[in-house]
Amino acid sequence: MAFRREAYGDLGFKMTPQRLAILDYLDGNREHPSAEDVFRAVRRRYPTMSFATVYNTLERLRRHGKVRELTGDPGRKRFDPNTEPHNHIICNRCRKIVDVPEKYRISVDSRHRAGFEITGNNIEFTGVCPDCRKRSIT
Repeated sequence: MAFRREAYGDLGFKMTPQRLAILDYLDGNREHPSAEDVFRAVRRRYPTMSFATVYNTLERLRRHGKVRELTGDPGRKRFDPNTEPHNHIICNRCRKIVDVPEKYRISVDSRHRAGFEITGNNIEFTGVCPDCRKRSIT
């Protein structure tokens, strides 16, 4: 997934150096960062960067389908710049999120759909990552 700068002209805001730095940080990022993570990383280069700029940029990207908001971490919003259909596995301890690129077909019996036309799904697997398992052994 590449963030091409020219693809963001339709977002309705000026592409400032700070916003471009946010896009650069997200480009190829597989860490599923929170707004706080993006802010800390981009602020190193732009000390005058405000958290509001980061948060508002991420929200606008989300509204325009350029990033996905993940719900697997109840403590903070996390964002995924990979908008291609995929699933995630989330560590129950450290909240690390990893992509699961495999597609799974799940059917929902009509009596449980409540009249919904299902257009997709997002599966979040949970478990304990290797680092957390290693820490619990030692």
